Amino acid sequence: MGKQAPIRILCVDDHPLLREGISTLISNQPDMMLVAAVPSGQEAIQQFRNHKPDITLMDLRLPDMSGVDALVAIRAEFPEARIVMLTTFEGDAEIQRALKAGARAYLLKSMPPGELAGVIRQVNAGKKPISPQVAARLAEHFSDEALSGREIEVLQQVAEGNRNRDIGKRLFIAEETVKVHLKHIMDKLGAKDRTEAVAIATRRGIIRL
Repeated sequence: MGKQAPIRILCVDDHPLLREGISTLISNQPDMMLVAAVPSGQEAIQQFRNHKPDITLMDLRLPDMSGVDALVAIRAEFPEARIVMLTTFEGDAEIQRALKAGARAYLLKSMPPGELAGVIRQVNAGKKPISPQVAARLAEHFSDEALSGREIEVLQQVAEGNRNRDIGKRLFIAEETVKVHLKHIMDKLGAKDRTEAVAIATRRGIIRL
C-alpha cells in the first residue's frame, strides 16, 4: 500500500506566536503539512484559492474581518471547504454563527496541543467534533429566544452610549418603539436594566463593543 498524502493545512491567525506554535505542532505530525500561515481574512481567502487545503484553522477575530465572514467567503467559492474555528472566546452566539455558516469544529485556544492534532484528523475524516466546553455553552442557551436583527441593532446602539431618542433617529423608528424593543431585549436576556443587557449580550457574542 502506498503512503497516504499528508493532510494539508492553512493556518489563519493574527498572533505571530500562535501561528508559530501551530506551525511547530503540525510539522511534528508525520501525517500533516502546513501549506501557509497568514494573519488576515483577505489573505486567508487568497491562500485558500492558491492551495485548496484539506483543513483550514481559522481564528474568530481577525484584524480586517471576522473569521466567520472569511469562512462564509471561502465556502461561497469552495462549498466543500473544511474549516475549524479557533478562538479564546466562547460566546454562544458566535459559536452558533460559525456552525451555521458551516464550520466543521469550534475549538478554544486553551485546549492541549495534542488534542488539536486529533481534531484535525477527525475533521479530515469527515467528522464534526465539538469540545465539551463549547457543547456546554451552546446547551446553556439552547432554548433561549434569540434576539431579532432589529433588537440587536438597538442594543448595539445602547452599547455605543446612545439615548433612546437618538437611537430612534438613527434607526428611523419612534422613541416608543425603541423602548418596546429594549423591554423585549431585557426579557429575552434576563437582564434587569440596559447596562446588564449590554454586558450579557457582549459576553455571549451577540454584540461587540
